[in-house]
Amino acid sequence: MKKRDLIQAVAIHADVDNKTAAKVVEGTIDVILANVAKGEIVNISGFAKFAKIKRPARIARNPATGEQIKVKAKTVAKITALKGFKDIALGVAPAPKLNTVRKAAPAPAKKAAAKKPAAKKAAAKKPAKKGKR
Repeated sequence: MKKRDLIQAVAIHADVDNKTAAKVVEGTIDVILANVAKGEIVNISGFAKFAKIKRPARIARNPATGEQIKVKAKTVAKITALKGFKDIALGVAPAPKLNTVRKAAPAPAKKAAAKKPAAKKAAAKKPAKKGKR
């Protein structure tokens, strides 16, 4: 599922137009990214935890040669799936029901337009000729 598909699915499920759903989805992503960039942990209960982790410098071992090498300190992004998400993904718990059909909006009331009486047009027919030719 791509971002466009997600927006469409949210619009249908929440019964809103695509423009509103796009603003909500993009706004949610922007808020998560901004808070994680500041170093805060964003925890969406039952779904995932987003964090920025600082890893210290360390000594590691090259598995091919066994040689020790120094690994520099670095900052990494970490996303952890939480229990609720794992249970649904692995089939332990049932997935939530989604609305897959957009509800029909009630038709707007039609205004009764004042109709002008239709003018009868005289059929322009040639008079039939009498007699032989």
